[in-house]
Amino acid sequence: MQYLPNGKFDLRAYDRLIELQIANGVDGVIVGGTTGEGHLMSWDEHIMLIAHTVNAYGDKLKVIGNTGSNSTGEALHATEQGFAVGMHAALQINPYYGKTSMSGLRAHFQALLKEGPAIIYNVPGRTGQDIPDALVQEMAGHPNFLGMKECTGNKRIGNYTQQGINCWSGNDDEAHDGRHQFGSAGVISVTANVIPGLFAKMMHGSPDPELNAKLQDLIGWLFCEPNPIPLNTALMMCGLVRPVFRLPYVPLSREEREKGAKLLRAVQEHIPGCSEVRVMEDDEFLLVGSAHK
Repeated sequence: MQYLPNGKFDLRAYDRLIELQIANGVDGVIVGGTTGEGHLMSWDEHIMLIAHTVNAYGDKLKVIGNTGSNSTGEALHATEQGFAVGMHAALQINPYYGKTSMSGLRAHFQALLKEGPAIIYNVPGRTGQDIPDALVQEMAGHPNFLGMKECTGNKRIGNYTQQGINCWSGNDDEAHDGRHQFGSAGVISVTANVIPGLFAKMMHGSPDPELNAKLQDLIGWLFCEPNPIPLNTALMMCGLVRPVFRLPYVPLSREEREKGAKLLRAVQEHIPGCSEVRVMEDDEFLLVGSAHK
């Protein structure tokens, strides 16, 4: 997310980024996902941002609100609010940290799917619990089930797509092959925030293994620290957003910024809105604890 020096949202910068995404072929946006720092927002901020995005851009791209939670009641409330302000679909996750049983998972998703269209997000590396195939196959029969954002690899995506289950890759480094060899519907991407046109080309165009190979070092760098630290640092280095971090996120080290600057400059012509890539000095970054302090 983009912030002002007082820690509040910088909606002008946010809008500019969304407009650049639309202009470069992106079909939809996840509002308040991990990359968008929904976990650092109050629910008031979260729902406001969904409403703002729908109002400003809902006729130009799909707006998917990340209204999931490890509390089913909280997720239900947020999802109701998200649909009330016009989001097209929800992104729902299995309960993390306070994990539940398989029966609990089933009840959690059944309750949420009643609220409206949803993509189910499977990322065991963050939740500590995999959503099993049998439960996905069961959910696939629900009219509000849109598909999976799947982070466990292309083999699993291929198994699902062969059964007619939509999947979006959750791994940028595997997204090209996921699309062209394993039948994914596309990717829910981190890297596309920087180079949307190139990712749109890989998803909508013919297979391009040469382009995919050229982007692997940049993709790798964008995950050198937990997402979204490298992405936010990159957007700041490209002059696209103010250098303000909401804690606990902090910028990449100067050493990593120097590595990233070389990678970003190699694709600079494909970074919309970027006129210069700067390594930046440590004292240029501002760290804020909240929207109030």
